[in-house]
This record gives sequence, structure tokens and C-alpha cells, in this order.
Amino acid sequence: MAGHQREFSFKDEAGSVVQEILRDYQGGRSIDRVAAAKEPDRNVIEKIIRELFQIVYPGYYMNPDTSLRVFNMDASISTIVDDIIINLSEQIEVALRYTDEFHTKSAESVQEESQRVTIEFMHRIPRVREYLDTDVQAMLDGDPAAYSKSEIILCYPGLYAMTVFRLAHELYLLKVPMIPRMMTEYAHDKTGVDLHPGATIGKYFMIDHATGIVVGETTIIGNHVKIYQGVTIGALSTRAGHNLQGKKRHPTIEDNVTIYSGASILGGETVIGHDVVIGGNCFITASIAPNSRVNVKNQESLLRKDIDDPLMWI
Repeated sequence: MAGHQREFSFKDEAGSVVQEILRDYQGGRSIDRVAAAKEPDRNVIEKIIRELFQIVYPGYYMNPDTSLRVFNMDASISTIVDDIIINLSEQIEVALRYTDEFHTKSAESVQEESQRVTIEFMHRIPRVREYLDTDVQAMLDGDPAAYSKSEIILCYPGLYAMTVFRLAHELYLLKVPMIPRMMTEYAHDKTGVDLHPGATIGKYFMIDHATGIVVGETTIIGNHVKIYQGVTIGALSTRAGHNLQGKKRHPTIEDNVTIYSGASILGGETVIGHDVVIGGNCFITASIAPNSRVNVKNQESLLRKDIDDPLMWI
């Protein structure tokens, strides 16, 4: 019949959508890569993180199937370590293909380098644990709401983020591309703490309440530093974009500094001297001398006494 509209077919339309999307993949853009096997696998990276927690905090994060017992400690650790080494070396091998150095090298040489880096990383775990032990102590000493180290290890998102960061930082130092950032972004998603794996953070680092904290790539933080929720240690205007890569863009925070919630400290030339206290909501783009106290001038709050007035609070 003239003018008769084609009858709607859910199955046909679904197939049409699939073909339309597949055609769109042929654009040759960076977002059109369909060879997923050539990319590091996020699921595998997350599995590696969970297994690393079992190594870093034995007895706290064990898988029930590989639960540590006194009589099988060696076997359990050996199993977990073997699994990490196999999976991590495979992911590093994939990631190394992104570097100019290994992009054109043979599969054998890339595999050899990935295995070497993986073993070197695993050798560094005792040092990572040394630093994390000081972070746990700092949180216990600095937070009156913390009743035990076990509570901190199992419950505190700040320590979780720091653990992933300290592990990712070692891979960053070993020049592993992409994977360190995948690790810290996984922790960012879980905790709200955004720590770039390139940052340098000393011992006894305390994150209190955690949510909304940002620490940029070239940040340098000393020992015994304490920061609260909502703190940003970031860069000034990045209009130069990618041309700033490799340059010092983020502040240096010296020892024994406390930074309260909502403060922003910006700029690669900004140095916060030792024993400084920075009050909440401060916005700092210049260096602060040691032993200083920085605060925002208190705003005046007015209270209307007429309780029937809808503008009682101003």
C-alpha cells in the first residue's frame, strides 16, 4: 500500500545499530582502537593490586582460598608472589610497547625487560612496607578517632590510597608506562584520593578523612606531613599543556607541615617551609617561610534573632 510505513522490528533495528557502530570504528581515531589485547587489562591490574595487599598486609587482606596459616605461610606467600610476577610481567610487556625505546624491539627483548622490571619491583616491596608502617603510625598518632593499627589498615581510605600510591610509585620510578597511573586511578575511584604516582612523598604521611585530596605529579612532600580532606597540591595554569611535561609544576612541602581541609597550594616554585600550619580554605601560590601560620581571615556571621524570619541565618 502506498505510504505504508515499514513495520518496526526490534531485532532488525538492533542489528542495524551494531553495524552503524562498527562502521564508526573505521574512522582511524585514537578512540577507535579495537585490538583490546594490545592494551593493559584493567581487570588484571586490579587483581594484582588485591594480591599486593595480601603481601603488604599479611593476615589482613587474605583471600579465603589462600588464607595464611602459620604452618603454610611459605607456600601461601610463594603462590601469591608467583601469580603477581606472572600477571604483572605480562601487563608490563604490553605497556612497554607504548615507549619509543621498545616500540620496535623484538618480542623477546620486550619480554626480558618486563620480567627484569617485575623482579626489581618485587624486591622493593620490603622498602614499601617500611614506609607504610610509618604511615600507619602517623595516622594512629594523629587521629584520636583511631583506636588501633588494625582499624587503620582495614578501614582508613587514606591508608588504602597511600598503599596503592607507594606501590605504583615504585613502578613509576622503574619507568613503567601507564600501569602506575591505572593503579592510582583505581584507588582514586575507591577512595576519592587522587595521588599521582610520580609524586615524591616521605615517611609518616597522614591523610585524614581522605575525600577530595589531589596531589600532582611533580609534588615533593617531606616527612611527618598531615593533610585533611579537600586539599589540592596542584599546578598553576597549564595553558602550555603537554609542553610542560617533565617540568616542576607542583609545590614542595617540607617536613612537619599540616594542611587543613579545603586548602589549595599551587605552583612548581611554591615551597611550604618546615613546621608550617596552613588553615582551611587557604589559596596559596607563593612560598611560605618555615614555622609560619597561614589562615583565611574569619568571615563575619550574622544571626537574626527573630526566629520567624525566613532569613534567620545569614
